[in-house]
Amino acid sequence: MPPNENTGHPRRWAILGVLVISLLVVVLDNTILNVALRTLADPVHGLGASQGELEWSINSYTLVFAGLLFTFGVLGDRAGRRRMLLIGLVLFGLASLVSAYAQSPGQLIAARALMGVGGAAIMPATLSIISNVFDPRERGRAIGIWAGAVGLAVAIGPVLGGLLLEHYWWGSVFLINVPVVALGVVLVALLVPESRDPAPGRIDAFGVLLSVVGLVTLTYGIIDGGEHGFGRPLVWVAVVGGLGVLAWFVAYERRSSHPSLDVRLFRLPHFAAPVAMIGLVFFAAMGVMFFSSFYLQLVRGYSPLETGLLFLPFAVAQLVFAPRSATMVRRYGARAVSMVGLGLTAVGLGAFAFVDAVTPVWVVLVCFFLQGAGMANIMPPATESIMSALPREKAGVGSAVSNTIRQVAAALGVAVLGSVLAAGYRNGIDPALADLPPGAREAAGESISGAYATAGQLGPAAPQLIAAANDAFVSAMHWSAALAALVAAGGVLVALRWMPGRRDSAVPPVVGEPEMAGAA
Repeated sequence: MPPNENTGHPRRWAILGVLVISLLVVVLDNTILNVALRTLADPVHGLGASQGELEWSINSYTLVFAGLLFTFGVLGDRAGRRRMLLIGLVLFGLASLVSAYAQSPGQLIAARALMGVGGAAIMPATLSIISNVFDPRERGRAIGIWAGAVGLAVAIGPVLGGLLLEHYWWGSVFLINVPVVALGVVLVALLVPESRDPAPGRIDAFGVLLSVVGLVTLTYGIIDGGEHGFGRPLVWVAVVGGLGVLAWFVAYERRSSHPSLDVRLFRLPHFAAPVAMIGLVFFAAMGVMFFSSFYLQLVRGYSPLETGLLFLPFAVAQLVFAPRSATMVRRYGARAVSMVGLGLTAVGLGAFAFVDAVTPVWVVLVCFFLQGAGMANIMPPATESIMSALPREKAGVGSAVSNTIRQVAAALGVAVLGSVLAAGYRNGIDPALADLPPGAREAAGESISGAYATAGQLGPAAPQLIAAANDAFVSAMHWSAALAALVAAGGVLVALRWMPGRRDSAVPPVVGEPEMAGAA
């Protein structure tokens, strides 16, 4: 084959467009739901869901999604990535339809879990198909567009959700998925070629089972701890038990003659460093995004639609910088681009440590833009480094590892930073609750949302409670934002030490059997 011949698929850019559509519907749905929670809690216009039921309507999806990502990545490599993508889209569309017409919170939680199964089949398939249809010289640009689509969906979800809720009933935030999924199924069937590992060997059934049990148990512990605090034995049994099963998984994979994940990959800087970077940045960013929504809607008084619009600078930065990150990597190297991206993200997150109830809104917009610009220059080079460390036939494993780390880190970030926020809020609000009745004191001391609900029943004393709640929340937000910035800054050290420089970034190594044998 001539050295300059492009080995990519002739329809690769059209295929990328189809994959972006498939990806958008998965990411978009999660951020749309965030603005619908108040409506779902309404017994007249929604389902009358309790706070715990609302949390599980989100977490049932995250739990199943994170637990099955790796499994579906492995199965896609064996059974066919297009087939797995089609199965995932169909499941996601059916679950969206059931969610839209759920008659109770329990039905919605179950339907959301089924959506998690579909999403876990879709997400790794999109990235592994990109690795197979694009020549390595174009893959970085394609992954940049893919990463930009993720950022766009995160930011426009609240806007679209706000628009739908202003004109239609709550089920519309799920029903909108159905025509998009139908279009995706048709386009995938027509355009996307099938690909799989040509020599998959025996399936590692026990290893896959260990990965599912470990990830689900760990994610459950993280979510439950974030909701109810990390002081209960059940939480630590789940967290420690999940980590123990994952350690067993690693030990088993090291000894297996046919591992579903060759754990020796983590000895390679081109694989391990970007995985660590993705975990650190999503831990920090998702935790801040979680509390910034409460800050905007409660402390600042913006509507769900206005809050969604305030996230647009994040989307704009993703659209502008993510597709260009591959060019930046070629010019300056993955290490420099990643360090700048992580630095911008740390600054954008850390700036919330100085934001208060009267900070000009343009400052908040700049913070979101810096976060978007930073993450746009982290995800593409990190993902490209992970995918280029594997041969094309193993792309599903690399995609699944990357996405699993991202989901678990995001859940951990929301849980840990949310717990820091909750603890700081409770300490700050306690002095203002002394004169309240026991029931009102408990509700107002639990969260800023509870304080606002309690204030609605206090009459003349309401402004004093709201002011105290705002002050306590903002002070707690400062500590959480500072911690998030430190975590993101830790990624800078990882990039500085282990990410490839300019020379190494030009031709990233692809790991094959000889190299891995030498790594043993």
